[in-house]
Amino acid sequence: MKPVLVVGAGPVGLMTALAMKFYGIEFRSFEEDGTFSSDTKAGTILTRTVEAFRRYGVDKKVLSKALRLDEIGEVERATNARRASVITENLIDETRFPFVLNIPQHHLEPLLAEGLDGLPEGWVNLRHKLVDFTQTEDGVIARFETPEGIREVEGSYLLACDGGRSTVRTQLGIEVEGVSLDVRYMLVDIKVDLDTANPRDYPYLAYFADPKEWMILVRQPHCWRFLFPLAPDAQEATRDELEAKVRHFVGDVTSLEVLNTVVYRVHHRIATQWRTNRVFLMGDAAHLITPMWALGLNTGVLDSISLPWRLAWVLRGWADDSLLDGYEREQQPLAAHGSGEMAEAARKLMGGETGESKAMLGNAWANAMTRSLLGVRIDPKGSGDWSIVKTEHSALRVGDRIADMPLFNGSGERTYLHDLNDDSFTALYFSDVRRRPAIPADTLPGLKSYVVSRWDAPLDSGLRDRALLDIGDRVRDKLGISADTVVLVRPDDHVAAVLPMATANIETVYNAIIGRTA
Repeated sequence: MKPVLVVGAGPVGLMTALAMKFYGIEFRSFEEDGTFSSDTKAGTILTRTVEAFRRYGVDKKVLSKALRLDEIGEVERATNARRASVITENLIDETRFPFVLNIPQHHLEPLLAEGLDGLPEGWVNLRHKLVDFTQTEDGVIARFETPEGIREVEGSYLLACDGGRSTVRTQLGIEVEGVSLDVRYMLVDIKVDLDTANPRDYPYLAYFADPKEWMILVRQPHCWRFLFPLAPDAQEATRDELEAKVRHFVGDVTSLEVLNTVVYRVHHRIATQWRTNRVFLMGDAAHLITPMWALGLNTGVLDSISLPWRLAWVLRGWADDSLLDGYEREQQPLAAHGSGEMAEAARKLMGGETGESKAMLGNAWANAMTRSLLGVRIDPKGSGDWSIVKTEHSALRVGDRIADMPLFNGSGERTYLHDLNDDSFTALYFSDVRRRPAIPADTLPGLKSYVVSRWDAPLDSGLRDRALLDIGDRVRDKLGISADTVVLVRPDDHVAAVLPMATANIETVYNAIIGRTA
């Protein structure tokens, strides 16, 4: 079988390569630079991305080098008055990772790359710049410029993770809609002691709103990061000027040192097409989003959650090619009208252009769900029924991400809902196991079924190995579903169906989703 070609090894490209490894798909990764990122770029990782780290096997590596935080602070800069902060403690029943992370991109990328260690030689390729590609009936042929000359590689699919100036997107002639604003941000990493010598009690991630000059303050594992807007005609500041600016923001300090600086433009631009036959756009190649509320990189990771499992099902022969169309159908509106518009609204809110954000009008739980990207509801049918904003608790519905709550298997071991979805659709039959509910045998590839009950399965029930103990019906109550309901969950943790057991034929539903004829 021809390998999948992953072009670009930024965070989204690396996460996509890790996903290929997780699903056992042969791939080749290509990056034009000789090393992984050395720039000061994205620095905050949202909870949904941490869940993807877990699935793809790099969570422990990243967590050991990152700062965890349970508060996203909102502060009026002129008065230092706190607005309502986002408190991730409210996510304790939603995820194993009820926090967000601070880690700079140039520290993150090498950790993700370590997850690719041990692969056969030639699977991960640096100093390979894509020149062009052609599509064939059953694959893609790509040509790369390398130190040894032009190299031609053939693959089954090409995944373009090659950034905002995507060579792949340009060659395909795909237009990009939206705007590049006449707005620039200055990002500065500073070595300064705000813990003991000059103690400040700022949250590790704090947004200081001000109509004249707002600021974002981020405590990175090794330094403090400041992000603030530049006037359209302003020249890039000298290091002395930056040190003065920092003192203006945080007050006098004993000493400080400028470590890194980056100036970048603000964009809200979305590719009009994300799939052309065997080529897919991902990350910044598909969407450039205002870098507010950490929605740039983290929205890109949603792409690396959505597309790889579909490729796995198709390449294994389990699903029809039409399953791949769901990637663009589901992810494009989330990026264009979800993350993109929410980030732009946040930018205006920070600068005093507007007084509120629709994304922050819910209760404390809902706001935490929204800002962590755990509240995303996808739209499998393309009917427009999607959401990226939570406003209140509601019963589980199709498209929701299912909460990652613990259950207990027949051996007494704790297992989490998301573990069940690792490389599988999961049908959860919420019923009384004492009544021996009829659940189908696991005969279809990529589909497993379990009965979930507050009663432990008797040893003579024939269900012990397929039963999960839900103490006190906590999971069922959390999901807001009635007894004798079956929930079908996809490999990306989103709900595919919620049906009464009396009439449900989950095998038929599953076959329809994957385009498989029974």
